[in-house]
Amino acid sequence: MSRQTIMTFQSSLPLLWHRYRRLVLVLLFLAVLFAGAQWSGLRQHVSLPFLRQTLADHQGRGLAIFVLLFTLGNLIQVPGWIFLAAAVLVLGKLAGGLETYVAASVSCMFTFLAVRWVGGDAVRRLDNKWASKLISQLHAQPIRNVVVLRTLFQTLPALNYTLAMSGIRFRNYMAGTLLGLPLPIALYCLFFDYLARLVHPA
Repeated sequence: MSRQTIMTFQSSLPLLWHRYRRLVLVLLFLAVLFAGAQWSGLRQHVSLPFLRQTLADHQGRGLAIFVLLFTLGNLIQVPGWIFLAAAVLVLGKLAGGLETYVAASVSCMFTFLAVRWVGGDAVRRLDNKWASKLISQLHAQPIRNVVVLRTLFQTLPALNYTLAMSGIRFRNYMAGTLLGLPLPIALYCLFFDYLARLVHPA
C-alpha cells in the first residue's frame, strides 16, 4: 500500500466516522444489551414456561410485568411469538391477544424512542442507492408502508431498529404499528388456541 493511499485513507476517516458514527453507536448499544442479557442469563430465562408461570402467578399486576418483559425481550432479540403464546395459554385467545397487543405496541414505541435517541436517522443518511430508494418509498406512504411491514414482520427487532433510524415521524410510525399489529396477532391467537385444544382437549 502506497504512502499516498494511506494518507488518503487517514484523511477520510473523520468523514466516515461523522457519517456512520450514529449507526456504530446503535450497534454498540444493541451489542452491550445482548451481551448483558446473555451473560446474566436473562435471555435464556425468558422462555415460554417462565412467561406462563409469571402470568399465572401475577394476575393483578400481570399486564405491567408482561409489558416490561415484552419490551426487554424485544430489545434482546427474544421472539415475540413466545409472549403471545404464553398470554393465550394462560388468559385465553381474547384476553391474551389484547394483552399482547398492548405489550407489543408499548414495546415498539419504547424501542423506537431508544434507538432514535441513540441513532437518529442514521439509515436515512447512508450513502447507498438501494437504501435510499427503500427509504424514499417508505416516506412516500409512511403509515401504509408501516402497516404492511407490521402485518408481515410484526415486532421483529431488526424492523424496529431500521424504522427508528429511517427518519420516519413518530406519529406515522405508531399509527402504522397500531393498525398493522391486530391482524397478525389475531391469527397467531387462533393458531395457539387451536394448538392448546389439540394438546389439552376439553
